[in-house]
Amino acid sequence: MKGISFTVAPGEIFGFLGPSGAGKSTTLNVLIRLLSGFDGQVSVLGKRLQDWREDYYEHVGVGFELPNHYSKLTALENLRFFASFYSRKVQDPLELLSLVDLREHAGKRVEQFSKGMKMRLNFVRALLHDPEIVFLDEPTSGLDPVNARHMKDIILGLKEKGKTVIVTTHNMHDADELCDRVAFIVGGEIRLIGAPSVLKRQSGARVLRVEYGDRESFTKDFPLDGLGADAEFLELIRSQPIRSMHSQEATLEKIFIETTGAELG
Repeated sequence: MKGISFTVAPGEIFGFLGPSGAGKSTTLNVLIRLLSGFDGQVSVLGKRLQDWREDYYEHVGVGFELPNHYSKLTALENLRFFASFYSRKVQDPLELLSLVDLREHAGKRVEQFSKGMKMRLNFVRALLHDPEIVFLDEPTSGLDPVNARHMKDIILGLKEKGKTVIVTTHNMHDADELCDRVAFIVGGEIRLIGAPSVLKRQSGARVLRVEYGDRESFTKDFPLDGLGADAEFLELIRSQPIRSMHSQEATLEKIFIETTGAELG
């Protein structure tokens, strides 16, 4: 890492984006106190990270990229075991299993779970003690599209409850959907920080692309500025069958590649 600096506001979903080996997981491991001996200052919940003791984990929850469970125990036994670590009140394990559609598998040994089921169990384990901050490393990895969508909805629900969520991912689509702000990280350096919507507006062309035509397809670009008074645009949408209209903002992936010169993967 090379002197990165950032802040995350309470109730914010903040994303670290970058390819494998960029420094995302290293940053996460510092924040969850798996790595120590670093230079610089880190403060969490208004207190220096070095000054926290074991009670730190009463306030933070962690969902690792690679699920780590006791495979000979059932899903419910795993959650009850981990719940015993906390002094604060924990959430009902069965309700958490229901949250990720695993309640019917509560009595099944985790060794019989698919990777996606293990990921979902891993996720709700991070929520057991209702932490103020949730760290999630590649939260949709290994999930099918339906469960990935459900997972993202739950994460957005955490924000609605005032939780702070820090996500590390190389999935730009997930970051665009979830994050209030993102940081592009490559080679241990943060190259750009901002809200996805702002970054896309700044990098995209202020153009509306119209696809039109009946039997044959044609496209025409119109400047967004003054569009409502553009006679050619107004005539086109009155006289031609419109197939689609899209503004030409940049994608996060395109912005990342242009900013860092690095490919995702």
